[in-house]
Amino acid sequence: QVQLVESGGGLVQPGGSLTLSCRASGFSFSSYAMGWFRQDPERELVASISAFGGSTDYEPSVKGRFTISRDNAKKMVYLQMNDLKPEDTAVYYCAKARDAATWYSAKYDDWGQGTQVSVSS
Repeated sequence: QVQLVESGGGLVQPGGSLTLSCRASGFSFSSYAMGWFRQDPERELVASISAFGGSTDYEPSVKGRFTISRDNAKKMVYLQMNDLKPEDTAVYYCAKARDAATWYSAKYDDWGQGTQVSVSS
């Protein structure tokens, strides 16, 4: 079974940084694009990365502040978040692309349980 487990969330002051991690198992990790979503309360894709890490895409409000990366040997996906703003407060989810060998405009399935990110003074 596909399993995605997020960690690294917490409470941070505006302007601070957090790194989220996602541990993946149960599928051919290096064959699938991965993404980070957030829900507050609607779910939106904030960052995505192609199977081999060569291409990334970001929601405009996080571009220049967030960086998505992956380590296929470790089956890990990361989201480095800098200059955090109160508007970034949400539950963040790691997700797997539905179809192998797709990235741009990919559909996603198999979300993790999520990790809470709260940005407040």
